[in-house]
Amino acid sequence: MAEEFGRSVQDGLKLSKRIYLGKDRAVTPPKPPSHMDKSPVAYLPKAPMVYAVISNPGIVDNPDIPSYQPHVHGRCDPPALIPLQMNRIELEADSYLDTAFVKISGSWRVHCVMGSESCDCRLAVPMGEQGSILGVEIEASRKLYYTELVAIEDKKDLEKEVRIENGGFLKPHTFTITIPKVDGGSTLSIKVSWMQKLLYHNGEFSLIVPFSFPEYVTPHVKKLPRKEKIQLNVTTGTGTEIVCKTTSHPLKELRREVGKLGFSYESEVLTWTNIDFTFSYAVSFSHIFGGVLLQSPSVHDVDQRDMFCAFLFPGGHHSRKVFRKEIMFVVDISGSMEGAPLDGTKIALSAALTNLDSKDSFNIIAFNGETYLFSSSMELASEDTVERAVEWMSTNLIAGGDTNILVPLKQATEMLSKSGGSIPFIFLVTDGAVEDERHICDIMKSHITGGGSIRPRICTFGIGSYCNHHFLRMLAMISRGQYDAAYDIDSVESRMQKLLSRISSTIIANITIKAFDDLDEVEVYPSRIPDLSSDNPLIVSGRFRGNFPDIVVATGFFGDLSNFSLDLKVQKAKDIPLHSVSAKQQIDLLTAQAWFSENKQLEEKVAKLSIRTGVISEYTCMSLLETDRGNQAAESPGGHKVCANLVFLQAC
Repeated sequence: MAEEFGRSVQDGLKLSKRIYLGKDRAVTPPKPPSHMDKSPVAYLPKAPMVYAVISNPGIVDNPDIPSYQPHVHGRCDPPALIPLQMNRIELEADSYLDTAFVKISGSWRVHCVMGSESCDCRLAVPMGEQGSILGVEIEASRKLYYTELVAIEDKKDLEKEVRIENGGFLKPHTFTITIPKVDGGSTLSIKVSWMQKLLYHNGEFSLIVPFSFPEYVTPHVKKLPRKEKIQLNVTTGTGTEIVCKTTSHPLKELRREVGKLGFSYESEVLTWTNIDFTFSYAVSFSHIFGGVLLQSPSVHDVDQRDMFCAFLFPGGHHSRKVFRKEIMFVVDISGSMEGAPLDGTKIALSAALTNLDSKDSFNIIAFNGETYLFSSSMELASEDTVERAVEWMSTNLIAGGDTNILVPLKQATEMLSKSGGSIPFIFLVTDGAVEDERHICDIMKSHITGGGSIRPRICTFGIGSYCNHHFLRMLAMISRGQYDAAYDIDSVESRMQKLLSRISSTIIANITIKAFDDLDEVEVYPSRIPDLSSDNPLIVSGRFRGNFPDIVVATGFFGDLSNFSLDLKVQKAKDIPLHSVSAKQQIDLLTAQAWFSENKQLEEKVAKLSIRTGVISEYTCMSLLETDRGNQAAESPGGHKVCANLVFLQAC
């Protein structure tokens, strides 16, 4: 879909050369990207964009100055996509803990269609790290459109209206939606919002928002004012000073309080910004730091239990050593892994092996319908052994055959059963699904609970959209492991390296928060608290009944197996919407549990949480509703709303 979209934009740029711009123009007709990469991928959006969907090339013309060009016969199949000119853009980002909520407001003109004609327009929104769309509002051609989440059971009567061209995910974190029948020469005003994660590295949080616009969306008229705005609010929740590090745009500081910052940027520009918006900061503490935030539910919340969010930040300087590791790499080499998935896996694993300490040990199991071992026992990560392992992977990791996950997982668990003085990991990589996944979870759960102070962590990495990500998330959750995925094949190597870096830098294991046991009722996500890495903050959330003490104690083990204990101050979260910040994590984990237990009540719980927070889930979909602008003010709860098209957008 992404390549087809890129080719359609290429066709649209060629078609837009028909448009007569008049004598007073500031730029030449749109050009393709100036860099050498002319592949369709180069035309994918790197910021929110709107396109005219052109099936009939005969309607392409300047709506203000007709060119009277010869009629074009034939149709565009698939339709060409002409990028619309952008007249205004505003970005607002609110950052809390490790999550940011982004709102984009802008206006685009249908500059490429005759005033007497109309066309569909397509909005494409690339989102940042682990982005999840929250909502869209559109004003176009005397109509107002807005999105709404509905439970899947509620939309059965409308399924006949679902069409892939109405909307969906172009790529895992690039959302698209189609606005029907927009008049040539008219202006679309659009507001779109999403949530995304902040990146964390070397004690710094970084927000990266796709905000790089191509030259050809700049309006052609010289005198048209072009204003871009950015507003950023940062609330860390830590109650400590914030140290600003880097920013992509010249932000003006508006306010500074302990744990809070506010910035703005506003400028008249000749061309739109061609760089992403980035901002990084550090929270001023060098040691491991944590806290607990509490919040009461709103009166409209169906769950009237109080909310909590507990966090541990690793700090900027790590005097504590990481754990000695024993890692079993369990790699899928079935036929579907052929090509880029397996090539990226080999590169990432080779880099991970090179970065192991000489006191760490490892082994590799490749599997399809059979299993293939690098060694009959765990091997110390000496330079010679690592070289042999890399050579072994190059000759033995060859794609072919079926997928059997249970046998290699049991084999890996048995080989790690005698671990002592180290933290054992099973690192599973797969792009497939198997029939006995719930049985595998049951077997692994029995193997990793009880016995030994530190049991094996199963860290899972899914490739593509065809493997069962609920299964992989569940395996990680029951073992205090980590989960990540690369839905986009091109990101396999980079995302896998990040996950491997995270587990390799574990500094505290077997974390518990003792206050949970003293509450009347508590629901924790995830239920088994993962380890703390120097490369990633740890955040758990949930609901409770009872009373938290003023101080709670978090305990665990350091890398040298000495005891870890930290007092966490409990305070009210006045300026942080905990229900929104924790929604995506809770929905993902509850969905995995609902899949595992085949529990309809859990599915309904996920759907209700999804609708309440606006975060798309497995059991909800997004619809685009239309209302007439003139009737908006008079609209009542029983007012007339037309479902223009149903956009079937399930969570990736």
